Amino acid sequence: MPTELNATHDPARRSWVDSANAEGTDFPIQNLPFGVFDDGKGARGGVALGDQIVDLTALLRANTISGPAAEAACGESLLPLFACARQDVSALRAALSDVYRMGGAGDQRAAEAALVPMSGAKLLMPAKPTAFTDFCTSADHILRMAANGGRPPMPAWATLPVAYNGRASSVAVSGTPVVRPVGQVVPPGTSEMVVAAEPMLDFELEFGAWLGGPVNALAETVGMARAEEILFGCCLVNDWSARAIQFYEMLLGPHLGKSFLTTISPWVVTMEALAPFRVAGRGRTGDEPDVPAYLNDPFDRQAGGLNVELTAELDTGNGPHTIVQTNVAELFWTLAQMVTHQASGGAPLDVGDLIATGTVSGAADEARACLVEITKLGKECLILPDGTERVMLEDGDTLTLRAKAVAEGYVPIGFGPCAGTIAPARTAA
Repeated sequence: MPTELNATHDPARRSWVDSANAEGTDFPIQNLPFGVFDDGKGARGGVALGDQIVDLTALLRANTISGPAAEAACGESLLPLFACARQDVSALRAALSDVYRMGGAGDQRAAEAALVPMSGAKLLMPAKPTAFTDFCTSADHILRMAANGGRPPMPAWATLPVAYNGRASSVAVSGTPVVRPVGQVVPPGTSEMVVAAEPMLDFELEFGAWLGGPVNALAETVGMARAEEILFGCCLVNDWSARAIQFYEMLLGPHLGKSFLTTISPWVVTMEALAPFRVAGRGRTGDEPDVPAYLNDPFDRQAGGLNVELTAELDTGNGPHTIVQTNVAELFWTLAQMVTHQASGGAPLDVGDLIATGTVSGAADEARACLVEITKLGKECLILPDGTERVMLEDGDTLTLRAKAVAEGYVPIGFGPCAGTIAPARTAA
């Protein structure tokens, strides 16, 4: 079912927390994303508001908030919150919005005492994913990669959201060092396999979703309407790619080339907060196959997509330069279609599953969302404004993903950065 717009989406609403009203902030009062932080007093749940974190435990103890979602959101993991009923999470967001709005209700002294400067806190993983699935849902990415490789794409890309089961244990929060992996590779310009540090380290600008309930049992499928209910909230994902390892091992699919690290942004932006930014799904052109019936849904056609602008910034030591500008709305498949397809073979979904869209590439050149697309499989250099050249990522480079959900008449909301700096490879295996 679609999320109803309510007072938390009101573009006229302002907070008495001044930084939440600053132009360009990711975290106005219309957002209120959930996360886990530690300010030296222990890990616990919080909500981002401007440059502050709302300490939910402090608010709960002060009886400023209450209810099952408030209790579930206070711990070292958001998994209990993901499992809460949708109406309970909505009630918690409404209470927080009312407490922190200008002229709001409740004890403002207690609300002010619950604020923790974000600059003085460490942002942690919102939850340990119970499973991680990386999809490949951009037609532009698939078709470009096939063209660059001189081969036709496999036909499945047009009839289902292609995916592989990733490694949940190597999903880590923004800021985690990206240690260059070592593995079996055939270095560019050679023909023999060697065990060496990855020579073609790449990023992938992706969009992710955390799943809540109600989940399905083994052998039970999930329809599109229920898939919308299961989607809890979204984050940014960089599914780093060791391209040489990946290209050499790809007989059954990605393994070590993708399992060394996946970086996510720490804040979970709820589907309720994203309600004003829903847009029509991409649809199909006359020469593309119809969407299969189990993935075809009226609401999804009307509002299955999201108008979320995405960027990637590369900093080689001379300051960041934007090298990608794309949009989630350009994806060939929607989040609900990904959820429904994942369960269509009878695989049970779990609360806390993380799914990712794969590389969010669009049709424009600036929307190529990974280096193998930008450099055409390493055949061309990316030249930055300062004259620095890159074919692939080098040690010391920092790659940062950012996002902003936008819609006319509504306050834009963001996700916070998703960043990683490349560290040298460790001793070869």
